[in-house]
Amino acid sequence: MSAPTHTLGAAGFVHVMRVQNEDPKMQGRALMMGAHHAASGAAAWLALTTSFEVGLGHLGQVVPALPETVTIGMGMMDLTPASVIAGALVTAGAALVPDADHRHATIAHSLPPLSNILCIQVGKFSGGHRHGTHSLLGLAVFVAIAALAGMWTMELPGHGIIYPGAGLLAVLLASFAAKALKFIPDTMRKFPWVVGIGVGIFATLFAPQHAYWFPLAMGLGVIIHILGDMLTTGGCNLIWPLRIKPPRFLRKVPLVKNIWRPNGNIAIPLLGNAGSVREWLLLIPISAYVLWSIAATVFS
Repeated sequence: MSAPTHTLGAAGFVHVMRVQNEDPKMQGRALMMGAHHAASGAAAWLALTTSFEVGLGHLGQVVPALPETVTIGMGMMDLTPASVIAGALVTAGAALVPDADHRHATIAHSLPPLSNILCIQVGKFSGGHRHGTHSLLGLAVFVAIAALAGMWTMELPGHGIIYPGAGLLAVLLASFAAKALKFIPDTMRKFPWVVGIGVGIFATLFAPQHAYWFPLAMGLGVIIHILGDMLTTGGCNLIWPLRIKPPRFLRKVPLVKNIWRPNGNIAIPLLGNAGSVREWLLLIPISAYVLWSIAATVFS
């Protein structure tokens, strides 16, 4: 996996601006960039499933109060390196799933024509962009779908349990991540299928040997996406299809109007708009952590 913060390019920002221009409600309230969603999803999976001891070296001598080593990651699942990577790829793709509600989203063109049709239908059922898929109800639906897919298991002699259902969905999720991270040029329309099917087979064969791994990866990715968008100026409506708008007298209060948006969305706009310096300052170390963690997992 390459550092997503260096591969996004101008196309990702053009997509963000297109979303704003086509939906008046989104004007001036940019979304977090897709590549950053994917990197954050992978980082969340790695933080949950891996654990490494990092020595502080001379820093511990300069500040005696510091310990000699620091543990990074929770290591809550005992996984093989292949399973860690498979889960990271799936979670990176799952972190883009909420944006499947927009027919012009980058991921809508990730696995044509399947992804185009899917995004159109998801947008219709979820009430349009940044509505149902960015809510607690949407989260529950995505996790339920992943749980159903994860129930399809097979025993492969000499290998163990494999997850064909998760592998099929991983084809789509992998193409989402590859498209957002600009691994696949727009001119190579058939190549996304090659990448998606390859990752799907990899996820099927080397998935974690835990029955709950796929709904966990899906839920983790979707949660990371929603939290990322809530850190931008647009926010999200977590209680969709309900919508509670702030009273008019509160809409002019500086702090309140930035958090409780006039359309009812809730935002904690620490990152400002998409592509802001604050977003890059946050996502560059996250992307570096993903690369370092995967390398440490493979070579440990």
